[in-house]
Amino acid sequence: MSLSITDSYLTRYRAVVGTTADPTAVLPLTGAQRRFLLARALDPLGRPDLAPLFFHFPRGAVDLSRLRRAAVGFAGRHTVLRGRVGLLKGVPVLRAGEPSVDVRRVPVPSGAAQDALRAELGTAQTYGPALRLLLACGPEEEQETLAVVLDHLACDEQSLGAVVSGISRAYEDTDNGDGPRHGAEYGAEYEAEDGAVYREAVESQLRAERAASTEASLTYWGERLSGLSGPVADPAQAQEAQDAQDDRSPEKGMLSHVLPAVPPRSRGVLFPALLDAGTAALRTWSAGAGTPALGYPWGGRPPAQPDVMGCFINTLVHPAASGPARIEDTAAAWWDDLDHAGTPYDEVVRAVRLTGGNWPGTLDGILTFEDLGRRSALRLAGETGRETHVAAPLRYAAPVGVAASYGDDLLVRLVWERSGASDDLAQEAFGALLDTLRRHLYAALPTAVAAP
Repeated sequence: MSLSITDSYLTRYRAVVGTTADPTAVLPLTGAQRRFLLARALDPLGRPDLAPLFFHFPRGAVDLSRLRRAAVGFAGRHTVLRGRVGLLKGVPVLRAGEPSVDVRRVPVPSGAAQDALRAELGTAQTYGPALRLLLACGPEEEQETLAVVLDHLACDEQSLGAVVSGISRAYEDTDNGDGPRHGAEYGAEYEAEDGAVYREAVESQLRAERAASTEASLTYWGERLSGLSGPVADPAQAQEAQDAQDDRSPEKGMLSHVLPAVPPRSRGVLFPALLDAGTAALRTWSAGAGTPALGYPWGGRPPAQPDVMGCFINTLVHPAASGPARIEDTAAAWWDDLDHAGTPYDEVVRAVRLTGGNWPGTLDGILTFEDLGRRSALRLAGETGRETHVAAPLRYAAPVGVAASYGDDLLVRLVWERSGASDDLAQEAFGALLDTLRRHLYAALPTAVAAP
């Protein structure tokens, strides 16, 4: 068996890191981080993958200077927020350094704060700060909106929760005259607080990725995804959409709907139901042409590893084929996929190509799922931010994004670029998505509850 992609990467990494003046300041990247870095390098507009959260606060409640000190102090404790990702002699690495943060107010001369933040994020630097805190308030608005934005290279869902709780604590500990400091003021011990732990977590993740690149796993994925058809969009339509993108901020559309709390009897099939719903939306979107690829992030830190901030996920791929009609069949196939969930994405793509498939590794849709019970509220000096959702112009690594947030109810959103599809098509796809969820999750409930 040939060297795995992870083995090849580590060989190149070790060769170049030994030539640097300070090898301890150069860290390897996980498979997910390398994938995000490659995606932005290949994107014509150089757009980074961003993970944003948006919160409403009463006007004037957020002290920007205090927030900046809190953010810098918090970032100084986390290796992945204290540096820049880039290439070292062609090898993707993280160079640790000073806290990489951007905290500022976004001007809103007219209109709504959400519009201003949408435009600001649409022009995000390709290799900008790992953590951005952007505050905006329209002239006629009584509430201001705070965007907490992380580069996906630096975070996964677990890290989002760490940022929200960490910023809350740091803001509480920072008063207007003094507070958390970083760098030389704290000394090398503070600056490298999670340095060794973070490095071990990344190296452990890479060992897990290498161990998951077995012949059996590659055979499994090669057969499982052999029917993927590659890009399903009409080439002429895709070119027209590309021509329409005459700036770095293509307009996003977003549809959202709140469904009731998931009944206890349905909670065990919630994610398979979302896979079926995403499949229904994609098949409507593509008019049944071929088998679309629906990707979803999965995974976490290696067993027994500390909860350091970083990106320790993998992107799994679900073939959005017609059927099966029974949720039990989808659940069984999903559980089989999870048995091979550690195989890195790039290895999966290579396995499909080696079986003779023509799938290039692109995704037609992306599905994200968030359990809101795992994340605390953002509190700044006693004020609790009310989370809201914005159709921000972010690159989902796919034409269609489906997001589900599960808490007291189930919030479902569909996001797409309006330059690539009509609002009518999006409405039809969203309707198929909601119909599928209602059928799987609420079929036995009274009509008034099951179909709001």
